[in-house]
Amino acid sequence: MRQLHLTTARWSARHAGRAIAGWFAFVILCLVAGISVGTDEATTKDFRVGEAGRAEAMATEGGLERSPTERIMIRSGSGPLDMAAAGQAAQDVTARMRDLPEVESVAAPVRSDDGKVLLVSVILKGPELEGRKNVVPLLEQTAAVGASHPDLIVEETGSPAISKGVNDQRGEDLALSERISLPVTVITLLVVFGSVIMAGVPLLLALSSIAAAIGLSMVASHVLPDAGVGMNLILLIGLAVGVDYTLFYLKREREERARAGGRLSSEALVELAAATAGRAIVVSGLAVIVSTATLYLASDVIFSSLATGTILVVAVAVASSLTVLPALLVVIGRRTERLAPRRAARRARRGKPALAAKPETGRVFGALLKPARTRPALTLCLSVLVMLGLAAPALGLKLIDPGKDTFSRDIPAMQVYDRLTGSFPELLVTHEVVARSAPEQKDRVKQALKDLGRRTQADPLFAKSAEPRVRTSADGRISVLELAVPHPAPSAEAIESLAHLRQDHVPATVGRLSDVETGVSGDVARGRDYVAHESDKLPLVIGFLLLVTFLMTVWAFRSVVIGLVGVALNLLSAGASLGMLVVFFQGTWAEGLLAFDSLGAIASRVPLFLVVILFGLSMDYQVFVVSRIQEARQNGMSAREAVLEGINRSAKVVTSAAIVMVTVFGAFVALHLTEMKQMGFCLAVAVLLDAVIIRLMVLPSVLLLLGERAWWPARPVRDRRAGTPAAGPLAEVG
Repeated sequence: MRQLHLTTARWSARHAGRAIAGWFAFVILCLVAGISVGTDEATTKDFRVGEAGRAEAMATEGGLERSPTERIMIRSGSGPLDMAAAGQAAQDVTARMRDLPEVESVAAPVRSDDGKVLLVSVILKGPELEGRKNVVPLLEQTAAVGASHPDLIVEETGSPAISKGVNDQRGEDLALSERISLPVTVITLLVVFGSVIMAGVPLLLALSSIAAAIGLSMVASHVLPDAGVGMNLILLIGLAVGVDYTLFYLKREREERARAGGRLSSEALVELAAATAGRAIVVSGLAVIVSTATLYLASDVIFSSLATGTILVVAVAVASSLTVLPALLVVIGRRTERLAPRRAARRARRGKPALAAKPETGRVFGALLKPARTRPALTLCLSVLVMLGLAAPALGLKLIDPGKDTFSRDIPAMQVYDRLTGSFPELLVTHEVVARSAPEQKDRVKQALKDLGRRTQADPLFAKSAEPRVRTSADGRISVLELAVPHPAPSAEAIESLAHLRQDHVPATVGRLSDVETGVSGDVARGRDYVAHESDKLPLVIGFLLLVTFLMTVWAFRSVVIGLVGVALNLLSAGASLGMLVVFFQGTWAEGLLAFDSLGAIASRVPLFLVVILFGLSMDYQVFVVSRIQEARQNGMSAREAVLEGINRSAKVVTSAAIVMVTVFGAFVALHLTEMKQMGFCLAVAVLLDAVIIRLMVLPSVLLLLGERAWWPARPVRDRRAGTPAAGPLAEVG
């Protein structure tokens, strides 16, 4: 089992045609299977957490759950609103909407306080999250009414229209990120390999791995529902690790080919690469998978969806590097062997010397490594201080659940939403108080809820409205009261109104009744409870993440010290990137630079997800760099020589891989969604810091200072040539 990676690569190398055909058949099969079963999307109940989730569950039990609602605004193009013309347009809207099978009901038109807007509210059929699927016919009818009444502006907004707009924008953003990252990735690979064919191999395998993972994720959604974010991560992580794994393998195969000098066949060279880089890829992939799996401990459908997408694409990328990649390298190698004599003859005829092997590191890498090589203690201290300084702002991290108020105003429905809430501020936020009791108590509960509504009228944080209306289920067990707040959801006033409601108003009214269960939901309650839920799960996830990272490193290198060093370096990298995230996104100074509107906080899902992913990606570099160091030590070098040799041999390929990752992640900074901007920025910064400061300065400094102690408690292995001890049992990792 331990040699499975070598056995698989050997078979693929010796049966190249079948391996290539089998791989692409596998990719097609995954896509066909995914398309056949479709995607099982998460429903409203899958997102429920905390008191808000409990309240929504009670409301759903009584058939009083939230319904998807659209708002059609009718206003004048210029001058005062002609109420007669607006009334005719409202009748037209009402008639058209009632004829649509997607519509449940249409409310009577309501005039704004300033008399400038007439509003028609339309309730759609089905659960709340399905509104975005059914809203297109409504938008079409709204546009038709607007065309029929050219003197008026008829426009539509609502959660379904906004959700559709966000999805459309996300699709455009992903296409933009691909247009940015793919060309840079190709250029980087061309620089590394100097060959169009060799540069195309990593890209081909990354894209085929993404395609297979997409199909598998659709199948997996029937076990773990898809929250609509897994696809983004498959594209983001798939391109990054797919290219990286292939890059490491290709680089090792070229090293073996240069070392063999034409004495070994392509099959033998691929097997040598599999024995070193192949195992390192497996260990690295497992590290990313195990680290990402800790997200399941968050008990959150979004994190589960992110984890599933990441795990699947990493697993497929590892499989591609052990199956189809060796086969492709053999095919390319045979072609190279056939053309080699001709190329050599042409060079000889032109009087050119044979091509010399390029040095592993150039002047830039040599300069970056010089401080660690000459003054490791000083380099370590300064590098760690720099990383801690970058991490310090993370101590002021503030979290927010980004609701619809935070979406890009480039979305037409969001522009209409701003005009809607300007004319009808009571529609900004709605708190929902839900009560469950025995049917015989329904009158007492209803009266208590009305008292609660009247009590909030004296609270300046709540909107002034008419007599509160209480909805009660047919069986009399569930009652719901809606309370309007004229402040946007992320505002301090809206958050404070929720606190007043939960801590003061509810306990003083319906909360005093015996045998009555109460709960408060709504946009603000959902966001606050979600942040609290994540904060509660954070210690558990981080604790397991540190543990599995340590155990994976110890397992890979049989060294407790290397395991502790790996965890410490990962914490430095993640902390520094989070600190930079706070500096750039929590304030307002970088809004123009990065084209975003600051939320005054960081999206609540970003830090936890990033820490987990960053630990996994950092393990990539940790495995590849330390493996080369241990291999050099295994070959009889001293501890100091092994560190310098391993860093020298891995610096160029690790940096090239980092450039690809930084490009892929950095492209997400150009997207509209602030949450995706934050993720892309933080990942790009983390990879850059990890590849330059951690792997070229901190890690070599630590290992040079530790010497032989770095490999404790692994027993020394005697060098076969010199008969001297050489630490490390993992000779085949490279």
